Amino acid sequence: MILLAVLFLCFISSYSASVKGHTTGLSLNNDRLYKLTYSTEVLLDRGKGKLQDSMGYRISSNVDVALLWRNPDGDDDQLIQITMKDVNVENVNQQRGEKSIFKGKSPSKIMGKENLEALQRPMLLHLIHGKVKEFYSYQNEAVAIENIKRGLASLFQTQLSSGTTNEVDISGNCKVTYQAHQDKVIKIKALDSCKIARSGFTTPNQVLGVSSKATSVTTYKIEDSFVIAVLAEETHTFGLNFLQTIKGKIVSKQKLELKTTEAGPRLMSGKQAAAIIKAVDSKYTAIPIVGQVFQSQCKGCPSLSEHWQSTRKYLQPDNLSKAEAVRNFLAFIQHLRTAKKEEILQILKMENKEILPQLVDAVTSAQTSDSLEAILDFLDFKSDTSIILQERFLYACGFASHPNEELLRALISKFKGSIGSSDIRETVVIIIGTLVRKLCQNEGCKLKAVVEAKKLILGGLEKAEKKEDTRMYLLALKNALLPEGIPSLLKYAEAGEGPISHLATTALQRYDLPFITDEVKKTLNRIYHQNRKVHEKTVRTTAAAIILNNNPSYMDVKNILLSIGELPQEMNKYMLAIVQDILRFEMPASKIVRRVLKEMVAHNYDRFSRSGSSSAYTGYIERSPRSASTYSLDILYSGSGILRRSNLNIFQYIGKAGLHGSQVVIEAQGLEALIAATPDEGEENLDSYAGMSAILFDVQLRPVTFFNGYSDLMSKMLSASGDPVSVVKGLILLIDHSQELQLQSGLKANIEVQGGLAIDISGAMEFSLWYRESKTRVKNRVTVVITTDITVDSSFVKAGLETSTETEAGLEFISTVQFSQYPFLVCMQMDKDEAPFRQFEKKYERLSTGRSYVSQKRKESILAGCEFPLHQENSEMCKVVFAPQPDSTSSGWF
Repeated sequence: MILLAVLFLCFISSYSASVKGHTTGLSLNNDRLYKLTYSTEVLLDRGKGKLQDSMGYRISSNVDVALLWRNPDGDDDQLIQITMKDVNVENVNQQRGEKSIFKGKSPSKIMGKENLEALQRPMLLHLIHGKVKEFYSYQNEAVAIENIKRGLASLFQTQLSSGTTNEVDISGNCKVTYQAHQDKVIKIKALDSCKIARSGFTTPNQVLGVSSKATSVTTYKIEDSFVIAVLAEETHTFGLNFLQTIKGKIVSKQKLELKTTEAGPRLMSGKQAAAIIKAVDSKYTAIPIVGQVFQSQCKGCPSLSEHWQSTRKYLQPDNLSKAEAVRNFLAFIQHLRTAKKEEILQILKMENKEILPQLVDAVTSAQTSDSLEAILDFLDFKSDTSIILQERFLYACGFASHPNEELLRALISKFKGSIGSSDIRETVVIIIGTLVRKLCQNEGCKLKAVVEAKKLILGGLEKAEKKEDTRMYLLALKNALLPEGIPSLLKYAEAGEGPISHLATTALQRYDLPFITDEVKKTLNRIYHQNRKVHEKTVRTTAAAIILNNNPSYMDVKNILLSIGELPQEMNKYMLAIVQDILRFEMPASKIVRRVLKEMVAHNYDRFSRSGSSSAYTGYIERSPRSASTYSLDILYSGSGILRRSNLNIFQYIGKAGLHGSQVVIEAQGLEALIAATPDEGEENLDSYAGMSAILFDVQLRPVTFFNGYSDLMSKMLSASGDPVSVVKGLILLIDHSQELQLQSGLKANIEVQGGLAIDISGAMEFSLWYRESKTRVKNRVTVVITTDITVDSSFVKAGLETSTETEAGLEFISTVQFSQYPFLVCMQMDKDEAPFRQFEKKYERLSTGRSYVSQKRKESILAGCEFPLHQENSEMCKVVFAPQPDSTSSGWF
């Protein structure tokens, strides 16, 4: 009795998890013709979901389905014929009215006669247990047309019981989950699991990257083991992580409805499906059910040379501060990506020296094999006459959005060869370090070129005999951030001479928390507290900053606080400012610092009343619940009032992901003799030096020198013009996302997001003995353009949505010190210029014959300038004010 009860429960459970009447897939009745209607439509918008704001089109038809053959040995082995009839193409948005590109156009005019005939030819589908065994169509049909037929055929693949499995259909090999009910089945396809060959790439950094989400749900209404209605909806959404207003959405729908059944062809007899297919039509051939790649033909499109002729005027040096320069730079990169090496090389050889640097930026940023071969053939690294072009090429390689092993291998080869300029040789190794880090972040650490590059950097550092070579490999390691390089960095940080020791500690500062182990902190504590040797202030303060920013222990913090009061006067003030900044900005170490400050021995008036002019301050540029932009400025002076180091940083955070947007460090040393002052401890024998180092978008650039040595200093002072020295200048492709989607309806979609900027970071240090005054200036000029392009293409009609967001901004920091008396007078200011903010939108529908509908919008506003606080006494966040401008909208025929 118990056994019967168990069997009964099992039967009920099985019944409830499957559609009544069948337990596998769809089953057609013999000698019947099923007449259905079918439509597929696609909509593009910016994620708002309003039909009136969307672009797209609908393809509809009648569909005849008939069973040709059933395996006599099993009902679930079937061969069915599917035929599309009365095909039509129309707007989804019926409000288009007279402006519709389809108005007055017959399907044969829209699609082309051959395409229409191919689409309406019958296709065959071999199903076993409801799953596609083979898909048959005719040879030499256009791929785009075959894909539409594949999209319809894939709807007939289903199972009538609940469960999760893998299926191969037009979307590829995908994981699908079925939820079966008494009269319907819901099919959920995990689109992110689909294995299908499609081109694409993205920026690996999460802050600059693009987030996307895709869903697919198909609902089958079942009666007598066949569909009476199918409704499929597939959505793809994307958004730029750090700017949420840049987003888009693609919605693709399919609808299949049974209208009637009537007498159909008689069932064909036979044991093998292949024989039946041959008997129906010997011209049928088996083709993959998976969607295939196609490219729409561009009729009358200009050549690369013609594109360049219309672009080059915008890339003149005087125009680089304008948004249209960056916009044309991004557009030209897209043309370069389809060009051949010979075309690119021809343009490079014909261009003049004023525009060549911008052209080198574009060619390198294209990141194709042809563009790389062309630029390497063009540049002569053995010569020192084209240093600017070589440097622009190398920095564009460092900022590459998706570098590959081929690029790294090329730079290693150049380094091993003859290089005419020592500065270029140093830059090559620095950029090799950057590529190693980027490839490792993309799971490429075991690539042969990466392994070779690691050996080159670590081996070169170990064998370096000259200071210049040691510095070069340390800079490369500062970019590569190799865990196996930490022991070498610790060695140079603790035992190296001043500049080398400082460079090694700043390299350690870039490593993430898991790599700053207790062993690393022991060494850094020895450096800060000078347990083994005397170190420069810049080295000691950097060591302390690393400890405090990486989960310090109670004793780490206590010992640092107890040292305040025993340090040189300006270093006392600097360390006190660092601690106060941690507390005010609520940094991770603030909790442990507050615990230590409960002890009177660490927290007393004697320690916290130290005077001086050195400072440290961190503030917000922008802040929201999901993201934040911060700036920080710390300035360390020598006891005589001369700038020792100024460090300006900008970071962007999204969640836990961060991007070091920029860092500009100006350093000076050995200048006390000029004003007959006494150097601080450990800095008595330093040579006169001033220079600048920069990090831009996580890439350490080659430092530049203002002067080196007393004689060089005097000559520069006598001939100084006060003009700033450029650290980096050029066009950079910063955001680069390309995604090709195979929609399950058979249509092809593309998502392109690009972000570029024209940047000019410069700095200057002026020193006046007459006025006993020093001044440092750092200027950032940036023009940013972000473009998106979403398209859905059927080869005969294309819908698209293009957007552009752009701004031109400036940020300037000036620090002036008068050291004619003590305490010396310090004036610091950081200003952001007023900036325009423009947004453009272009939506279109276009037939392959050239007829199109276009709608355009434009919106402008002004971001008010502001002054950022640099002292804790003035900590109100700089507010950005938008002053809206009138919108403009236009639409119509083009």
